[in-house]
Amino acid sequence: MNLFQIAWRSLRQRWLSSALTALSVALGVALIVAVLLAYGVVSRMFSEVGTGYDLLIGPKGADTQLVLSAIYRIQPPIENLPWRFYEDLKKDKRLDRVVPISIGDTTEEGGFPIVGTLPEYFMIPYARRGDGTVSKFRSTGWMKSQWDAVIGSEVARANGWDVGSTFRMIHGGADAEDGHVHNELFTVRGVLEPTGTPNDRSAFVNLQGFNAISGHDTPIAQAIEREAEFYGETVEEIRERNAEIIAEVEAEEAATGYYHGPTPDLSKEVTAVIATMKDRGKSASFRASEAMRFIGEMKSGFKAQAVNPVVVMRRLVNTFVGNLRDVMLALTVFIVLVAGNGIFVSVYNSMADRKREIGVMRALGARRQTMFGVILAETFLLCVGGGLLGFVLGHGLVVAAAPLLRDRTGLIIDPWHFEPAELLVFPLLLVLSLLVGVLPAMTAYRTDVASALSD
Repeated sequence: MNLFQIAWRSLRQRWLSSALTALSVALGVALIVAVLLAYGVVSRMFSEVGTGYDLLIGPKGADTQLVLSAIYRIQPPIENLPWRFYEDLKKDKRLDRVVPISIGDTTEEGGFPIVGTLPEYFMIPYARRGDGTVSKFRSTGWMKSQWDAVIGSEVARANGWDVGSTFRMIHGGADAEDGHVHNELFTVRGVLEPTGTPNDRSAFVNLQGFNAISGHDTPIAQAIEREAEFYGETVEEIRERNAEIIAEVEAEEAATGYYHGPTPDLSKEVTAVIATMKDRGKSASFRASEAMRFIGEMKSGFKAQAVNPVVVMRRLVNTFVGNLRDVMLALTVFIVLVAGNGIFVSVYNSMADRKREIGVMRALGARRQTMFGVILAETFLLCVGGGLLGFVLGHGLVVAAAPLLRDRTGLIIDPWHFEPAELLVFPLLLVLSLLVGVLPAMTAYRTDVASALSD
């Protein structure tokens, strides 16, 4: 019979105390694993999503809100950009693909964010992994007509939609009971495969149809003022540049009270613009340097800003999520240390009741070193056994929390992800078992046979 078999039998004799002690270790380890997994998954998601885009261009304001609204769709948009500005960006020779997006509305059923965009949106990679691989949409032949739509996998699952389903949108995300539901119906032409990104919880509609909906166009007089303010021009300059369409709109509004023609470009706006740099075949560092140069120039602009989504989210993760992770890890490590102290107290207190047992074993030929090893084996089994249970509990906690996190925040995480830092837990438990087991083991080592048997 080896040391671990003897230690296991000893623990079984005190099964309740041993089980509670191991459980305290398991709970501490479960918290450590859960914190590491949550940080790793969220950090990786925020670092990779949007890395297919070199630039995100939007109104002046907080760059974090711009990224969280345009890419992650968990914040309201800052403001809108004139359609003319998007047309100007398309002429920039440094840019390859320039895709506008308009957000703010939600689906009537499920409240999923609506993204008005062009079919080119699905031609840009939505993520670039750490190993250099690029994630692209499987199909790009969607949204060919005005009232076409494409939905994410989670939208399809939650609402029971498929190709051919129709839906309406709620203006500005307002409650349907407030009467802000648009009458126009969009037809689903495609369902995205799961991507693990906010695209899974989004519904994409043709931007032409999005702009044709009443309330999505800016009144012509207001549009003139907003464009003049954006470009730092006068109202007269804007009216002169768009004299023909302005005259047509104002004449029909004066005659009928409403303009019935197609939405003029002057009345169109976009929330943000996603862009990729040219020379995609060159190195990532080259494209990054070109993007940074573009961003630097945009900072001197009047009403717009350009940001790199990865840089913004990496800063957010490091500033907030990283610090929160450190605090949580410190607390959970403290919990494990308290559990280790519980193991020490449990084993040390049991030594008084086990003097006769130790004496008998010594009288039967067991050496001092054997008794020392048996006690260390007990603490090892308690620490490592509790750690293995905690490892399972930690992953189970993340698996159980993933749907809740998805429903509450819209973040899609992989609950089965394994974080390499978890491998450090078991060496630390081994060290802990040695630290808490040395003193009780020394007590067993020094036990006098004659005294133990006489007692």
